[in-house]
Amino acid sequence: MTDQLKRAISAAKTAQANDGQAEATRIASSSAGDQTFDMSESSYKTSHTAIRKARRFAMQGLYEWLVTDRRFDIDGKLGWKANAPHDIAARTRATNAMHTVHIGYYHEMMRDIPEQIEALDTLISQHLDREIDKLDTVEHAILLIGAYELQNRLEIPYKVVLDEAMKLNNHFGATDAHKLINAVLDKMAIELRDTEVQADIKANLRTSQKVSAKPVVTTDTDNTADTHAIEDKPTASNKPRISANNASVKRNSASKASANISDFKASKQNDAEKERMDEDAVKNVATDNVESNSDSTAADIGLTDSNLVASDEENRD
Repeated sequence: MTDQLKRAISAAKTAQANDGQAEATRIASSSAGDQTFDMSESSYKTSHTAIRKARRFAMQGLYEWLVTDRRFDIDGKLGWKANAPHDIAARTRATNAMHTVHIGYYHEMMRDIPEQIEALDTLISQHLDREIDKLDTVEHAILLIGAYELQNRLEIPYKVVLDEAMKLNNHFGATDAHKLINAVLDKMAIELRDTEVQADIKANLRTSQKVSAKPVVTTDTDNTADTHAIEDKPTASNKPRISANNASVKRNSASKASANISDFKASKQNDAEKERMDEDAVKNVATDNVESNSDSTAADIGLTDSNLVASDEENRD
């Protein structure tokens, strides 16, 4: 057995012993009614995705708590209270792979939201058009998380709180529940984050004013010709871009090949035309020679006849 394997077995045994000790501590604290959470963990993720996953697990845990312990407490069935928030959190961690979840934020929401349930429900009820107990349990849990973050987590922008609530509803809620959740949290943001909301409104107003106040560029009539001359000049931006997906733009190699083929065809046609012209010229020259020879022959015959007539007349004299 190698030293590396021995070290791995020793580390596994140590981790198992630590897990057993932590589980025993949790059971003891649960039986004693201690609802404190271990916030000293340093191995959990702290990214935005990890916080989003913590919200999802917290929403599911709050839903379970609302339909069991919270409902039994409201109905007066104290003997049925056996599903405390810390038990839900411990059971969730034991049955789920939460190595990519912000465990600290998950425990914080599972501890603080049940402790502040009365104040958070009062805050939500101010912006509802119905009683709080008439809400769907999923919507109630999402509104509790949004109200908690708007009131206690000021480092999270209110727009992020609203967006994350919409994502929770898309994942767990009903189809049209986003209308109620968005309306309630929007009004709550104006009440709890008035400074932030007003600053955001002013920033959007300044941006819209800058866009609408852009100066209109005007050109003089004297410079029109120069402008057209500049625009007519080919520039690098006016050149067609060659794309692998654009079949209308031909490659340089293909254009060169087609140009060579066209030049070859043109040269062949020119050679054929020259040959035809040469043949026509030869034929014309031959025809001219024949005609000139025939004319000279007739002239010679005429001279001969005239000489013969003259000689006959001399002989007669």
